[in-house]
Amino acid sequence: MAKNRGRAPLSEEEKRKLNKSNFKKLLGIFSYTLPYKGVFIVGMICLVFSSTTLLAFPFFAGKLLDIATGKNWQLDIAGQSYTIDSINNVALILIGILLVQSIFSFFRVYLFAQVSEKSMADVRGSVYSKMLTLPVKFFDSRRVGELISRITSDVSMLQDTFSITLAELFRQTATLLIGTLVIFIIAPKLTVFMLGTFPIMVITALIFGRFIKKLSKKTQDKLADANVIVEETLQSINVVKAFTNELREAARYKTTLREVVDTALKAATFRGALISFIIFVLFGGIVGIIWYGASLVQSGDLTIGDLVSFVIYTSFIGGSIAGLGNIYGQVQRAIGASERVLEIVHEEAEPVSDESKNEKLEGAITFSNVDFSYPTRKEVQVIDKLDLNINPGDKIALVGPSGAGKSTVIQLLMRFYEADGGVITVDGKDVKDYNLSNYRDNVGIVPQEVILFGGTIKENIAYAKPNASEEEIVEAARKANALKFIESFPDKFETVVGERGIKLSGGQRQRIAIARAILKDPAILILDEATSSLDAESEVLVQEALDELMKERTTLIIAHRLATVRKADKIFVIKGGSIIESGSHEELSVQEDGLYSHLLKLQFQLS
Repeated sequence: MAKNRGRAPLSEEEKRKLNKSNFKKLLGIFSYTLPYKGVFIVGMICLVFSSTTLLAFPFFAGKLLDIATGKNWQLDIAGQSYTIDSINNVALILIGILLVQSIFSFFRVYLFAQVSEKSMADVRGSVYSKMLTLPVKFFDSRRVGELISRITSDVSMLQDTFSITLAELFRQTATLLIGTLVIFIIAPKLTVFMLGTFPIMVITALIFGRFIKKLSKKTQDKLADANVIVEETLQSINVVKAFTNELREAARYKTTLREVVDTALKAATFRGALISFIIFVLFGGIVGIIWYGASLVQSGDLTIGDLVSFVIYTSFIGGSIAGLGNIYGQVQRAIGASERVLEIVHEEAEPVSDESKNEKLEGAITFSNVDFSYPTRKEVQVIDKLDLNINPGDKIALVGPSGAGKSTVIQLLMRFYEADGGVITVDGKDVKDYNLSNYRDNVGIVPQEVILFGGTIKENIAYAKPNASEEEIVEAARKANALKFIESFPDKFETVVGERGIKLSGGQRQRIAIARAILKDPAILILDEATSSLDAESEVLVQEALDELMKERTTLIIAHRLATVRKADKIFVIKGGSIIESGSHEELSVQEDGLYSHLLKLQFQLS
């Protein structure tokens, strides 16, 4: 079975290097915060004060111990010298530091949250709006799950970056730089001793950590393989049971699980070794620093308070170094996320607009020497030198075998794709020269598989004309043969249809779609297999509604069931992307060697 994994939000391989080019991508997202730059600046000021205020805590904690051991503290302020000999005064200073730091921290978190929430909402809105304006060919090569990931997981990662990661980056950097400077001033000899041993621990931990990360990723990949087996088997459970492969699938899953366990245990072995090493080396380093510090205290080169301040500052510095490693990875992932988001933002959109000229078309359609291949399958010629002429008000049918190009003709007419060659005109004007939004306002479609939105019947009918009056909606439902069943529901037009219209039958959904098309009142109507999946009773009701809908407008009918195209003014038979026959039902059915006559005979045989 083929593996079909959805794309994860961001894998390790999708981390981006921190270089000038990639930082520009992150700044491209950062531009969304500019409307809130005032709040951001105030938040940064609060961040500076909260970070620097907290760094004063170890210093005063050391002085508290010095005073407790009988050593007074001389404090010089603006030329005046003050002697502080009470631990109560220093305790009050420490509480004051914590209070000030807490206040600034609160406002820092709140203000950054304001900026990140609002700016990332703008990003999501911008990305979603852009998605809606992208051409159909964009969606042909991307999964819906991947696109949803862009506006959920990727933007959430960016949100964390702007609300937490950037603040932590500044705080940890300030802690590292200021803390290192302070301990050099407090205890230069002890600082040099510490810096001589600390890098060895860090480098060893990084090497171990990188190796363990690879094993952890391998474990996740193996687990993903196991999950794919479960997903595919359960989705195809009827096939599994039909071929009595239950035991084989269970064995396949257990084999994969054994590989997961083996890899996970290997990773656990190295993780345990790393933890043991870190505990031994870290606490060994602490013992060494305390031993050397104690010897300095014993020799009178250092006070007990300064030693305590040094130890606290060192723990701050160690925490900031560990934090910076994590932040580095988060920024790398954020750059990758920004790249994926901006990829959509910078895509070339269709020229849609809300500008309404109310330009009503007559419905004369001409395809002249049109060629087309789908962007994802350029090697396959779907439409080949197609010529087609339809007069205003004509009801024409497109018939032919599957894959002949019937639906592609419709998609070209809808301007979901642009022709590779030739010209498509409507009312004598190249379709490319029309305002796209106004042009599509003149084209209505009733598809084979009707997609309704999860709201009410009224909302689904009014989707074609959001400002429609109650009377217009009711009249459209009546013409679509839908009013009777709508009125039979307790909530009538306020009945919720469920996701994709699941609470309605196929015939009911089809008539809602017809009512929607009637309300739109298009000049050109497309019926794409509109009755093919209905039972006989529903088909009669839907066909009556379609007859009402087709009045006084150009209509293109795609149908495999040839009984539904007999009333067409003209039938075009398509094969290999070209018109090979055309005429009325009577004319084509008597052509013994014709494709239409052949298809007709096949359907009679099947029925």
